[in-house]
Amino acid sequence: MGKTLTEIALQLSTPKTVRKTVPEKTKEVDEVKPVPKVQLIYAFNGTGKTRLSREFKQLIAPKANGEEGDGEADAPELSRNKILYYNAFTEDLFYWDNDLAGDAEYKLKLQPNAYTSWLLTLLKDLGQDGNIVHYFQRYANDKLTPHFSADFDEVTFSLDRGNEEPSPHIKLSKGEESNFIWSVFYTLLDQVVTILNVAEPSERETSAFDQLEYVFIDDPVSSLDENHLIELAVNLASLIKSSKSNLRFIVSTHSPLFYNVLFNELNGKACYMLERFEDGSFALTEKQGDSNKSFSYHLHLKQVIEQAIADNKVERFHFTLLRNLYEKTASFLGYPKWSELLPDDKQLYLSRIINFTSHNTLSNETVAEPTRAEKAIVKLLLEHLKSNYGYWQQEHQNG
Repeated sequence: MGKTLTEIALQLSTPKTVRKTVPEKTKEVDEVKPVPKVQLIYAFNGTGKTRLSREFKQLIAPKANGEEGDGEADAPELSRNKILYYNAFTEDLFYWDNDLAGDAEYKLKLQPNAYTSWLLTLLKDLGQDGNIVHYFQRYANDKLTPHFSADFDEVTFSLDRGNEEPSPHIKLSKGEESNFIWSVFYTLLDQVVTILNVAEPSERETSAFDQLEYVFIDDPVSSLDENHLIELAVNLASLIKSSKSNLRFIVSTHSPLFYNVLFNELNGKACYMLERFEDGSFALTEKQGDSNKSFSYHLHLKQVIEQAIADNKVERFHFTLLRNLYEKTASFLGYPKWSELLPDDKQLYLSRIINFTSHNTLSNETVAEPTRAEKAIVKLLLEHLKSNYGYWQQEHQNG
């Protein structure tokens, strides 16, 4: 029987009791294993990783009685004292002032609230603007430079043209924006680890992190190419390994490559796969080995879609799984675009898949549940993939 996400969060935060044989006494005893220093979670897109990070935060630092609101913007002081997390809600803290009248002063701003005030004060007091710029240029473009306002609540961006002509303020792409927000979080995390590594609290640069217990990071790699993804994973793993305090880390991702790099870089971690069942329940299963060895994600994707087709229970998230399957196959076979694997009327099928896998942000853009004809497309495209590409025919023979 599956679990709720609250129960999964409890599983991640509770010491495990195991039976252990004591040879000299020829009997079994209970041994309590503490929560691991690092827990890695792999899950397909649409499974519920972001919701799990929210449930985990609520479990570790619940809202005070009568407190309303959802999202990081409403996080009370207790939350930031006990847990830091990076997920889709973190990006919602940043928004653009597009200067619609002048069309010249593009500014990235932070939502004004208690959490961002705390964050900005810390980064400003610790003098971390230079480090944010350093990390951002590493993952984006070394010619692209952020410029912070005096209060750290606004950021403008310029692009070095290689001459003395001043660059106008520019608006970042969505990918560049995500990289910048991650750079802000990573800079804060670097300070957290460094400061908590000072064993004596009275000797630390700030007491702001003294009560911190967990860091939960959900998918910081969605906007990175393969090379930068590997670099980010190695840097994050190095930072985690440098932590000497009792701080615990949870990292979830849909990227097999990101998961595998962290798996190979980190020691003493617990590894899991998060699954979502048709009835809306979940399972967090401990795994051994990297993603290729321990859960054959591509075969699992195929099986999940096949089962949904057989049960006539194709939902929106199955389009995401199908897209992931096409992306993996295209990458393996060397196709530059996964859409090249689609049947003849490629644009028709591409628009259907994109329609159900895009992240909608406006309520009036919400995509309806798939119709019977659209559900049939999932079956058609899966059969097309299995029948027309030797990669899957070989997988079938090996199975």
